Amino acid sequence: MHQLKRPAASHVEAEPHLPRTLVERAYLGLRHDVISGKLAPGERLRVEHLKDQYEVGAGTLREALSLLVSDALVTSEGQRGFRVAPISMTDLEDVTNTRVMLETDALRQSIRHGDAQWEAALQQSYDLLSKTERDLAESGSDLWERRNKSFHEALIAGFDSNWSKYLLSILNHHAERYRHINFRLTAAHASGRDVHQEHEAIFRAAINRQEARAALALEAHIRLTHDVVRLQASQAALK
Repeated sequence: MHQLKRPAASHVEAEPHLPRTLVERAYLGLRHDVISGKLAPGERLRVEHLKDQYEVGAGTLREALSLLVSDALVTSEGQRGFRVAPISMTDLEDVTNTRVMLETDALRQSIRHGDAQWEAALQQSYDLLSKTERDLAESGSDLWERRNKSFHEALIAGFDSNWSKYLLSILNHHAERYRHINFRLTAAHASGRDVHQEHEAIFRAAINRQEARAALALEAHIRLTHDVVRLQASQAALK
């Protein structure tokens, strides 16, 4: 795992984290720009240019980029430097299948072992996400992404497995990246998809301890994201 210590996850709402070191600041800034698509897939990451943009030294920036390599968001080309990791439908399918496998099992375990505190945190994260989805035009997609992340973290918070949570955090960053690059949240709604209804189905089943129903609803939710991205990509290829 990375030597960079990440903040403890909040299962109520993931607010923007204030970095503690220059490496962490550069890492979080670069990660945000890769995930949001500001740094495009395959783009060459020239240290001599980026160090001024992120206001750090060359050594600090290289250390931050190396952390992103271990997240699979950046690739290292040896002496030739770094590039933003490419994207492909094959990669998205792999991310989706692995996330389904890990996250549905983590949810099942969380439902089995989650206590009253887990239920309360899940309820609160769902309420915040629902509010954001009702007022999406005012809230904006960045707040939605944070509250969506918090909701998914709250779902599996009752499962005491740091490895599962660590691996899922990386997979969720990749899933978010595909959402940003291939379509915006508004595009998903324009396609007729009701994301709030999907979240509600997962929440209701989880809070009522309906393990199998919750796992099926979560899998359908994750795979629909894959299907929407694939549709957007195929439509873009035809233009």
